[in-house]
Amino acid sequence: MKPSTYETGAGRRERALLVSLVTDASARSGSDPEQSLAELVNLAETAGVEVSGTMMQYRDVPDSKWFVGKGKAEEIKRRIAEENIDTAIFDQELTGAQVRNLEDALDAKIIDRTQLILDIFAGRAKTREGILQVELAQLTYLLPRLSGHGKNLSRLGGGIGTRGPGETKLETDRRHIRNRIGELKRQLQEVTAHRELHRERRKKAGVVQIALVGYTNAGKSTLLRQLTNADVLAEDKLFATLDPTTRTLRLPGGKEVLLTDTVGFIQNLPHDLVAAFRSTLEEANEADLLLHVVDASSSMRDRQREVVEQVLAELGAAAKPTLLVYNKIDAVSASDFPLLSGGGDALRISAMDRRDLDRLLMKLEDALPGDRCVLRIPASRGDLAALAYRVGDVKEQRTEDDWLLLDIRLNHADMEKWGRLLEPFRVDNVEKETNENPVEPGSD
Repeated sequence: MKPSTYETGAGRRERALLVSLVTDASARSGSDPEQSLAELVNLAETAGVEVSGTMMQYRDVPDSKWFVGKGKAEEIKRRIAEENIDTAIFDQELTGAQVRNLEDALDAKIIDRTQLILDIFAGRAKTREGILQVELAQLTYLLPRLSGHGKNLSRLGGGIGTRGPGETKLETDRRHIRNRIGELKRQLQEVTAHRELHRERRKKAGVVQIALVGYTNAGKSTLLRQLTNADVLAEDKLFATLDPTTRTLRLPGGKEVLLTDTVGFIQNLPHDLVAAFRSTLEEANEADLLLHVVDASSSMRDRQREVVEQVLAELGAAAKPTLLVYNKIDAVSASDFPLLSGGGDALRISAMDRRDLDRLLMKLEDALPGDRCVLRIPASRGDLAALAYRVGDVKEQRTEDDWLLLDIRLNHADMEKWGRLLEPFRVDNVEKETNENPVEPGSD
């Protein structure tokens, strides 16, 4: 579902001026303010807003009263009046006092980057868990800013920043919001417990899980749909999908795994949103393998890759086995190929190319964590051979007299569940395998 296209009282799309402040601290952080502002343009357009223009100011530190300098605030006010602009959207997070002061000075709605992202998420959430998580993040953001959003909450025209709990208007008091936050946390605990129960069942069943992670609009949902024929939305927009989707994926060796599409990341992802979506984001932490998808066609691909790695580190998933994949390679010129960083193991694909998908499946199979070994199974035990193919990745099969020799990889979950059945027929670790004939289990 596409986000609502906001209409003003004049029957037109809401117009916004985008403002960014570059400080010494942000410059030292290594982030590119031009790229961040370009991303803010995409976010605003995703929210259905008409972007009238952008402005940028360089200061040592933000102004405590107006965030930008007083002279820049007056310049913004003149531009708002001249271009009939309804809203000023700031690329950084504002305090409640700064919002109130800017609204008084500019006579326009003031939205910061965090509120804009929260508003987009409110329109994307479909499942009960997603809706609860977004509302919790919105209310947590709103609570300390009630005094700073007076005009914002009382405007009748709707628009960005007023979807969901933003419509509760000024009379909503802190006590009511705190009570609602407590209720949302209780409901989310129930949903989280249900999710953890499913995780435990998957672990006991020895199911291998692969999580798709990456920057928003990197093509994760398209990959899920192409690999599993999943009926999921895939649009060329930021946060086209929000709720995680899990589908069964069959690897070339015959083993079935679960492939989960997680919410896309973005730089300066609101802390309230990370906290609210922690149970969903932890799907990545519970996965056996991460498939990190990077948009090769983006000029910000290296920065986007770093942002995802930072968020994964915050979640405690930085040490997870990871396969790096550059997607949308068909939209990159040949001269740009050497510029794709990330190491020699990175795969370059187009999700729309079947041959690339086959290469990806082979790479996934090789990347799954597990132990390589050789099983020496009696040819008469077809049940054990079928079990080995079902739970492991058989690299090679050969026969020797009345024995079936399988060069196989078994992950740790499979070993815990099926090891007692297959262990007696395990010859040795594949790296130690010699040219000598294997010894029948139990023989001298």
